[in-house]
Amino acid sequence: MELYDLRVCVDRIEGRSVCGMAMGDYFELTDSAHLTIPEGKHFCVYALAAVLPFLAAKQRDVPPGDWLAQDSHFACPDPEERLVMRVERTGRRGMNSADLT
Repeated sequence: MELYDLRVCVDRIEGRSVCGMAMGDYFELTDSAHLTIPEGKHFCVYALAAVLPFLAAKQRDVPPGDWLAQDSHFACPDPEERLVMRVERTGRRGMNSADLT
């Protein structure tokens, strides 16, 4: 099977940065389940929780008409912050599903 590696990046903050993140902050999801954050940086757990349910689907091919194929922006639930994240596919890798379970 093949899966996409992902980068989740802070695209914009339309309110005030309550959690201390800034535009351009990111984390990467590679090798199916390896989440990495650049050294010395952090990623708000509430923003992570908002995007996490969609990442497994974004790692896979979806039908062209599926909304997830067209939409790559997700919002943090904090109404004061209005932080918007963008999910980007950064690469594609072949993986053996037997190695993952």
